[in-house]
Parts: sequence; C-alpha cells; structure tokens
Amino acid sequence: MLLYARKGRTLGRNPQLDLLDRVNETKLPFAELLGIEFVSASPERVVAEMTVREDLCTVPAVLHGGAIMALADTLGAMGTIVNLPQGAGTTTVESKTNFVAPAPVGTRVIGETTPIHRGRRTMIWQTRVSTSEGRLVALVTQTQLVL
Repeated sequence: MLLYARKGRTLGRNPQLDLLDRVNETKLPFAELLGIEFVSASPERVVAEMTVREDLCTVPAVLHGGAIMALADTLGAMGTIVNLPQGAGTTTVESKTNFVAPAPVGTRVIGETTPIHRGRRTMIWQTRVSTSEGRLVALVTQTQLVL
C-alpha cells in the first residue's frame, strides 16, 4: 500500500476529530471493499472496525487470514500517514501476523494500532485485532517505509 500525506486543513479545537476526518477522507478502495470503518485516530493510536461477512470468510465460516492482514495493514499505513510530514509517502515493507483465535461470520472485529517506533525513515506499528467481546484474534507487527 503506497500512500502520501496531503496538505491538510488547519487543526481546530479538537485535533483528534480533525485527524479522524482526514483519515476518513483518505480514499482507500480496498479498505472500502472490506468495509473497514475508522472510529478514532491520533498520532499514537488508530482504531477501525469491520464486520465479518460471508464473502470475507474461509471454511468454516471464519474471517480469512488475508482479510485480517489487510485490516492490520490498512491501520498501520494510516497510523504512519497521520505521523508523516507534508508531502511524504509510505509503503509497507514488512509484516508479520500471529493468528490467535477465529472470528466467526457476523462478528464485529476491532483493530487497534499503536507505534513501536516512529523514525524519519521507517515506522513500526503493532496492531491488535480483537472481537467486540475482547477476544484476541491476531497480533500484527509491520514496518512502513517513509518515502
């Protein structure tokens, strides 16, 4: 996923809401296809939710690992974007996923990403994907290159 930070509007009284607006204005067609909905965004944490649909499942009817990884990749990229200097871009260069538990069809999963490292050349993000009941589904660590 190759993304660039755009010139944003001036932050108002609530910079967290402004960042969430900026994140939601960023058009990510694959994230939209998956049904990813961003619910909060700050430089230290980005949270999104996704409903496990049948077309995102494997057999038996549980969320496919690729869909879990795509959710995490989207969150890590967006975490990097909200930390980029104006005009800089990012792309994922490494990702590791530990699958812990299944998320059955109909489940609402929540992804929360937090930075491990935010440098000038790379950023490393850890994403926890859990059910709305708090059961850990996967833990993902990814490295984003700053372009």
